Amino acid sequence: MGQPVTTKKLLLVIGATAVGKTDISLKLAAHYICPILSADSRQCYRELGIATAKPSQEMLSKVPHYFINSHSIHDPVTAAGFEVYALAILREVFKENDICIMTGGSGLYIEAVCEGLDEVPPVAESIRHQLESRLEHDGLEVLLRELQSLDPEYAETIDPENPRRIIRALEVCLGTGKPFSTFRNGKKQQRPFETIKIGLHRERKKLYPRIDQRMDEMIGQGLFKEAEQLYAFRDHKPLQTVGYQEVFGYLDKRYDYHEAVRLLKRNSRRYAKRQLTWFGKDPSIHWFQADDLKAILDCLQRETSRH
Repeated sequence: MGQPVTTKKLLLVIGATAVGKTDISLKLAAHYICPILSADSRQCYRELGIATAKPSQEMLSKVPHYFINSHSIHDPVTAAGFEVYALAILREVFKENDICIMTGGSGLYIEAVCEGLDEVPPVAESIRHQLESRLEHDGLEVLLRELQSLDPEYAETIDPENPRRIIRALEVCLGTGKPFSTFRNGKKQQRPFETIKIGLHRERKKLYPRIDQRMDEMIGQGLFKEAEQLYAFRDHKPLQTVGYQEVFGYLDKRYDYHEAVRLLKRNSRRYAKRQLTWFGKDPSIHWFQADDLKAILDCLQRETSRH
């Protein structure tokens, strides 16, 4: 049996960082008069500001948003936790609305809501402790190379600067004898709503300058000062991401200011490339040029009127 027919539609606006998701999402929310559910793994943290590129207070005042400033870095959210949170929010939203917008660039969070997460077998904690010890003594690059050898498919999409993700994937590879990616191909869970995925695209020669410009704007807004204020929490999972780690390296005097700026831009471009790799594997995404609102609305009109 297929999924039951439903009038409830979750419209996803997805794509790489700085492609223009926020702008299109706000326009769609205004068109459909509906709220926005963020699927960004960092914008939910109250303590994080500039580096997360949250919607402005003006934007937040115009359209109801969920999963923005909703959590603390001291109580980090996982993809599984977001699945529970988001489904609860959608149940409430769909009592009053037939449509909700969800937007973000965190592929695993989006997958968790649309399809559910695969169950990964438990792994002995001793393996994780061994990997953490190796991280301290051998460095992250050694672990990343091992992951590339054991699970090249997952290594292609992972953030190479994120030790927690690398260790998590490696502990599953070593503990089960199977690539971590093989546990991410399970049966999709049925949802009481239909998902329609809109992907925003810009040519890389246009996207990358936008990313560099965004970094310059964040620096101008006080990114380095913000990172300095958060330095005491640098080991917290939400801060072990692009945008903070590069500044922490500067604060640790591992390189100078100009190198920190270079790394911020380079790593942000690399993150965008990984996002494109992740989303590029999903054949259900309808891709549009990021500014083509009319084509997007025409597509959504067709898709939402099918039932």
